[in-house]
Amino acid sequence: MELTLLGTGAPGGLPRPDCPCAACAAAVGEEARAATALLVDGTLLLDLTPGAALAAARAGQSLVGVRQVLLSHPQNGPAVEVPAGLPSPGRVPDGRDLTLISGHRVRAVAVDVPGTAYAVTSPDGTRLLYLPPKAAPAGLPEEVEPYDMAVLDVVGRPDALARLRAVGAVTAVTDVLAVHLDHSVPPGAELHRRLAAAGARAVPDGETLLVGEYHAVPDLPRRTLVLGGARSGKSVEAERRLESFPDVVYVATGGTRDGDADWAERVAHHRERRPGSWRTRETCDLVPLLAADGPPLLIDCLALWLTHTMDEAGAWDDGRWADGEARREVRARTSALMEAVRTTRRTVVAVSNEVGSGVHPATSSGRRFRDELGRLNTEFAAECEHVLLLVAGQALPLRPH
Repeated sequence: MELTLLGTGAPGGLPRPDCPCAACAAAVGEEARAATALLVDGTLLLDLTPGAALAAARAGQSLVGVRQVLLSHPQNGPAVEVPAGLPSPGRVPDGRDLTLISGHRVRAVAVDVPGTAYAVTSPDGTRLLYLPPKAAPAGLPEEVEPYDMAVLDVVGRPDALARLRAVGAVTAVTDVLAVHLDHSVPPGAELHRRLAAAGARAVPDGETLLVGEYHAVPDLPRRTLVLGGARSGKSVEAERRLESFPDVVYVATGGTRDGDADWAERVAHHRERRPGSWRTRETCDLVPLLAADGPPLLIDCLALWLTHTMDEAGAWDDGRWADGEARREVRARTSALMEAVRTTRRTVVAVSNEVGSGVHPATSSGRRFRDELGRLNTEFAAECEHVLLLVAGQALPLRPH
């Protein structure tokens, strides 16, 4: 199956006309995107957009052979003129099948927004799934045969990708393409970095791909450490790295603090931000979780784990620290954690604070915590394939994967 992407942008395109935002300003050259439309084997057009014939010509294709035009979502913008010779666009009712003269089979798949997704099977058996903007599949069976390629709104609906992965419709060898890209996406290379973290990619308008052909799917790192200062965006970055995966276990090491309204507000904000399919474990007992098989772990955060460890070791007491007893216990627990990280088979994303770059702590216990956290971060980073530093919400790779 040959797929030509006549456009890869949102219905309004990218850049949006007269929009001064950073994403629109950076959307030039290959990053400029017309509304998404797909040409399958020159015979099936999925979504008719303004200038489709010109877009096809620029891609070295023709719409002359198109025998079916299917719309995936309501066309809310200006009326689109149907090029001469093209059949009238239509929709297939959810759950219904359509067989084309070319031998392609199309099945309409229900989605959770107004519109229809299409599963296309070519005569040679390769399989493509195309979802409309801002859509996720609805009512999927518990198991689905994997698609060779999935084309969807990865940025706007990462949970759609998680749902597809949960039922086996998307696997490690599925080529996941991000389309319907709007100016809500980060500008420039940041978009491609985020997509790679989700196991997806974006291609320029006009690209022609062979569905089912081997493509180097982004290899997701199994262990990632995300560092940053207060309110740097480190927790958001960590959550973003796993939001397109199902059954994530969120490990909250902070616990609860009776009477602390500010802490309660922070915890509530974090919970609201997480996908509903995630489970939460409030614990600092990380070693058994890392040793067990299971879904990905998001650990937030190591600084609170260290605080708990130092509490239990009595490490805040200058005397116990000076005689070495508390120090040995903290280091022993840290070593056990590092061994668990080194040998875990689970995907792990951990968050930690980067401290010590500014104010010198006024107390010996504060300096002790700063030094131990620096050691912990250094040792944890050494066990990770990918390490990021968040500054003002911008992710700086320290150990690129």
